[in-house]
Amino acid sequence: MIIFQPAETPRARDRRLVQVRTCDRTQAAFAPLRRMLSHAPQSPTQVGAAFQAALDRFDPHRRPLILGHFDADGLSAVAILAQALQRAGRPADIRVLGKGENPWSPDLRQELDARQPGGLVVTDLGVRDGDILPGVATVLVDHHVPTGQPGDATVISGNGWVPEPTSSLLAYWCAQAVAPADDLLWLAALGLIGDMAEGNLPELAEAQSRYGKTALRDAVSLVNAPRRTAAADAGPALALLMKCTSPKDLLKGGHPETEQLRAAKAEVAAALDGAKRIGPKVRGDVAMIRFASACQIHPLIAQSWRGRLKDKIVLAVNTGYRPGWIHFAARTATGVNLIDFLARHRPPGAGTEYGSGHVQATGGALRPADWNEFAARIGFPEEKVPE
Repeated sequence: MIIFQPAETPRARDRRLVQVRTCDRTQAAFAPLRRMLSHAPQSPTQVGAAFQAALDRFDPHRRPLILGHFDADGLSAVAILAQALQRAGRPADIRVLGKGENPWSPDLRQELDARQPGGLVVTDLGVRDGDILPGVATVLVDHHVPTGQPGDATVISGNGWVPEPTSSLLAYWCAQAVAPADDLLWLAALGLIGDMAEGNLPELAEAQSRYGKTALRDAVSLVNAPRRTAAADAGPALALLMKCTSPKDLLKGGHPETEQLRAAKAEVAAALDGAKRIGPKVRGDVAMIRFASACQIHPLIAQSWRGRLKDKIVLAVNTGYRPGWIHFAARTATGVNLIDFLARHRPPGAGTEYGSGHVQATGGALRPADWNEFAARIGFPEEKVPE
């Protein structure tokens, strides 16, 4: 595994490397990863070189495949990387992951194996244990808390930085190394705003000056809408990011996908309005809001209650998002490490869908039996579901 992590630059002197924070149960397992991250600080220019070096390991006779998450940060990173590779003469295929999918699953591995890509560029989907597709050169561009050592993949990580570059900003730095990319800055800004990046990020300030804060925020709201709908089809959002030249171009209309995104936003708003009427149950340090919706609104509900329950860990639990699963989002304003919290209460059957992301914003998905165990462990035994 090759690890690269952005470091201080003349344009961002307040960036500094901090120790990667992981939960107690993984301290020993991830010590080698933490050591590599802490001892290998790299500048954005060097990160670009690392990305180029990773591409050099790809099979030049087969098209690479870009895998990405379906939120604003992931989609923006995909659009940046796809356009940069196209400009560099290395056109890539794209696969955006949807409801309940992760690149380390056996089902997706089977799909990827059938595609026979020349290499994998995986962005905003985490850093987990093992190879995604053994024998295929892979580069991970990500900013979430690592939960494993991903085999022989090259890892370009923004996790642990203050301020933290999101996957789209990392992708922008990568893109600059392989092709002209200045016009893609607005896409990096969408990802930064979508993931609520904090701190003094020069690229965000420059994008806001160039494109306007309101236009960028409104574009993020639209781009995020489709993945929250019952269908969870982010295709129209990605199509807009690939064809538009600015947030105002995306918003102005004239593109059929813009109206699709507006319809998606209305669907999500209606579902959110219903869930907001449900109050929390509080036990000790934990507040739970449970509802059933085919829309991915549990992160929004958790975030909305986080501001009102500042001394609690907030869990928004959605029993209707995906058949056979209970999905939940966890947020807190207390400073508690939520990944550590979930690790301490992890049910025996929990898989890779559980407890990854960020220390202050995480969640998971559990099968009914595992959910029932988890609910009892955190003090809500009456919240069991039929098994």
